[in-house]
Amino acid sequence: MKVQGSVAFVTGANRGLGEQFVRALFDAGAAKVYAGARDPGKVTVPGAIPVQVDITDHESVSAAAAQAQDVTLLVNNAGSTTRADVLGSDLDSFRKEFETHVVGTLAMSRAFAPVLGRNGGGALVNVLSVMSWISIPASSGYAAAKAAEWSVTNALRVALAEQGTQVTALHVSYMATDMVAHLTGPKAEPAMVARAALDGVDAGLHEVIADDVSKQVQAALSSGPEALYPQLAGRPALV
Repeated sequence: MKVQGSVAFVTGANRGLGEQFVRALFDAGAAKVYAGARDPGKVTVPGAIPVQVDITDHESVSAAAAQAQDVTLLVNNAGSTTRADVLGSDLDSFRKEFETHVVGTLAMSRAFAPVLGRNGGGALVNVLSVMSWISIPASSGYAAAKAAEWSVTNALRVALAEQGTQVTALHVSYMATDMVAHLTGPKAEPAMVARAALDGVDAGLHEVIADDVSKQVQAALSSGPEALYPQLAGRPALV
């Protein structure tokens, strides 16, 4: 799948990483970019086609797919966080995380899968997180949802292979966006992350690991909980 000449649809395209995806797509030579957002009036990238879409509303998702029948590249970027704590938050906050990141991503993928198939297969990018692999108590709802979204992404990759749809997962730690503005520490630049993801699509990669923290966590996956959670052994945490 080549980004140049593609027709892309990006969810959550009105700010943060989503906006940078739209810009990076045009820079990479995309022929058309649909910029999906709950409030399309907030889409500001010149040349983008604003589309109203709420990924947690299945009728909205269906309407967006019906409007964008020429799409060859879907970027499932839309997300949010309730900062659901594993012990202190109500269960509804956990449900909201799953409705957005798991069910919402799946709804978009299902709605656009036939579109991609009719247009030659194309590609699908799911924006995941280092939290797909590791959790912290204060963001355990988000982490659990991202872990489930990673599982769904792997299932989609296998299920859509027959129709020639390439599925790429993007893993990244904290980025310099509004969602984590309250946190300190190193943060990747969204523009760089978007470019890395699209380079991965061009290269046919199944997964793009966009920053050093994500690479370190991925490397520790096979070493057991003590490697992922060094605080269990009295050492500083990875994230």
